[in-house]
Amino acid sequence: MSILEFLADKKVIDNKDVTAVTEEVRKSGISVDDALVKRGMEPDALLNAKGEYYNVPVKDLDNVDVPFDILKYIPEESALHYKFAPIAIKEGFLEVGFVDPNDIEARDALNFISSKADLPYKIFLISEEDFKKVLEVYKGLSGQVTKALDEMQSDLSEEDMDIATEKEEGSETQIIEDAPVTKIVATILRYAVEGNASDVHIEHMRDRVRVRFRVDGTLITSLLLPAKVHPAVVARIKILAKMKLDEKRKPQDGRFSAKIDSRKIDFRVSTFPSYYGEKVVMRILDQEKGVKKIEEIGLSERYLGMVKKAIDRPYGMILISGPTGSGKTTTLYSILGAIDKEKNNVLSLEEPVEYSIPGVSQSQIRSDIGYTFANGLRTTLRQDPDIIMVGEIRDAETAKLAIQASLTGHLVFSTIHTNTAAGIVPRLIDMGVDPYLIAPTLVLGVAQRLVRKLCPGSGEAVPIEGSMKAIIDNQFNDLPEEFKVMLPNATEVMKIKPTPECPNGTRGREAVFEMFEMDRDIENIILSNPVESKIYDEARRKGMITMKEHALIKAMEKRIPFEEVNNL
Repeated sequence: MSILEFLADKKVIDNKDVTAVTEEVRKSGISVDDALVKRGMEPDALLNAKGEYYNVPVKDLDNVDVPFDILKYIPEESALHYKFAPIAIKEGFLEVGFVDPNDIEARDALNFISSKADLPYKIFLISEEDFKKVLEVYKGLSGQVTKALDEMQSDLSEEDMDIATEKEEGSETQIIEDAPVTKIVATILRYAVEGNASDVHIEHMRDRVRVRFRVDGTLITSLLLPAKVHPAVVARIKILAKMKLDEKRKPQDGRFSAKIDSRKIDFRVSTFPSYYGEKVVMRILDQEKGVKKIEEIGLSERYLGMVKKAIDRPYGMILISGPTGSGKTTTLYSILGAIDKEKNNVLSLEEPVEYSIPGVSQSQIRSDIGYTFANGLRTTLRQDPDIIMVGEIRDAETAKLAIQASLTGHLVFSTIHTNTAAGIVPRLIDMGVDPYLIAPTLVLGVAQRLVRKLCPGSGEAVPIEGSMKAIIDNQFNDLPEEFKVMLPNATEVMKIKPTPECPNGTRGREAVFEMFEMDRDIENIILSNPVESKIYDEARRKGMITMKEHALIKAMEKRIPFEEVNNL
């Protein structure tokens, strides 16, 4: 039975209307819905009748705001092609509005999308007008960019790039939005900041330009641009960051500041020559958020005490390890923020300087002119410092100079690339530092990673039982009994469950740590047999909690989802 026959059977329309509507659809090519409305049927009555026909609940979106974050579950291309769109998340289900719930191909596509997102769905019938409203939400970012693209000429030349100009106001660049290319870049930056992105990636993909935002550690494709705009967009960003426009064969670095929504935002820019054209990555540094207090970065009470004790030392070295993007620099800034900068002369060597810290003399390393961490460290020692922060120990010369600085009465903070806290010592030895110099200088060895935090009030409780309980018990099996009593006595953990207010189920990140203090027992191991396993065993005997265990503890405290434990 067709929808027209169903309506006639329900006495909503006459039998003669069935023939008339069918003929009009055949001749004019308009939809059945449009033909019925044209003949006087109320849109709401038609939608309700269709809901009954399809046996699908009707959803009216007149007074419903569809959150932009919901749209990530269904790509815009799929929504346009299949005429369905995500409208909400309720009780753990993704609510999807269909214009035609009888479309088998669309149902199959939704099944595939749902299985990839691991999120069950419920289908609702929505009107064509409501579907168009949801598409407008999709175009919040892409729509504004599309308008700017429409203003551009179809063929962009090198000369056209010069329209992307800027003016200076103090030290901040004011992003002018009076030219198409400038509008595109300004819109991308504004949406990235409003979406709490940490980085923006712009890359040429041969037939298109992909724009991705990194939010809470995950890259999300936010926009696709025509390939022809790539040179102009890159040139605009280069002008803002004061880079060389004609240099496309070598990587370049730069930075600029802008006011977005009355907030000062710094952008650190890096270009990278790739096959189809330069890739641009911009790190977003929000000065308003600034440097976190040391109590806010995720340290446990015990670890916080260890850090505070270490920074009160008159000399020595604190090293923080972890891969790129694990939050090491944020931790260093937090430590600097906790230091008495009135009574101490504090200097830092950074590449680059990310945040300005009052009371600290911050110097930016410039390897291109021979100003390296090693050269800078020699200079700082002639500046009568009490505390020195070195952005990274990446070579033997810098490592040896940092050790010498701590031996001669200075407190040195730095980062180093290893996977674990215990691995710091072997890494220093690999760099050529003698073990007998490490033992008296290394005060605290730290390793860290970042984990996503649960949105307040979100998540699905899962009891700790069966295999999960076995995993947790096994993880803490070799921890001495006197430290096991400090573990939380939890009966359940939380799994990610998206909500309308928090479609990701998570918001923001914090660090998990492992660390050990230098003492005579660990000194003896460094002097006699400085391998990672031996240092770990001794630190463990003294109660060291690993990063994975720290994440487990936070999961049992319901601060992070249990899924994050498996990522460590």
